[in-house]
Amino acid sequence: MRLGPLTDLSPRQQEISDRITARRGGTRGPFLVWLRSPELCEKVEALGAYCRFESSLPLRLTELSLLIAARHFDAQYSWNAHIDKAVEAGVSRAAIERLARDEDPQFDAKDEQLLYAFATEVLQEHFVADAVFAEALAAFGERGLVDIIGCLGNFSMLSMLLNTFQVDLQADREPPYPDIRGYTRVAPRSRKTA
Repeated sequence: MRLGPLTDLSPRQQEISDRITARRGGTRGPFLVWLRSPELCEKVEALGAYCRFESSLPLRLTELSLLIAARHFDAQYSWNAHIDKAVEAGVSRAAIERLARDEDPQFDAKDEQLLYAFATEVLQEHFVADAVFAEALAAFGERGLVDIIGCLGNFSMLSMLLNTFQVDLQADREPPYPDIRGYTRVAPRSRKTA
């Protein structure tokens, strides 16, 4: 990681770290960076907890949205931390592996394919075509669409933090993307659209 170890926590940092540990089983990865700005950390952790555990989306779609954002930003730590959770929630491992290779994932579930199309347009084009928006609105409802955008925003911010501060990959995991080695891009790659 680009920052040294976080030592001698202030009382406020310790309070937030204890709360994170109680909710998530430990203060690790991105939280070791966020804690350097304790008030931001508290707010980011609350938003992340909402997105992952309380949003109107089923866990399967929440985990998929996290992987879509992680892949868009090449955030290997997030990918490694959530690929198994997405599979356990019901997303096809084969489709996820295609996503990791920047191929069309071809999700079996219609809502997963629609989430992928919607999220990809938002992340790549910064807008969503009327037809895709209408289909997503019909499938997910107003609250669902707002939660999707909130989750994508949160997971994108997380990805940027992980990459900027080069948060170390999990010791037991390999880098998940074939064209990324550590934090240095091997060769430019093109982004595919849904």
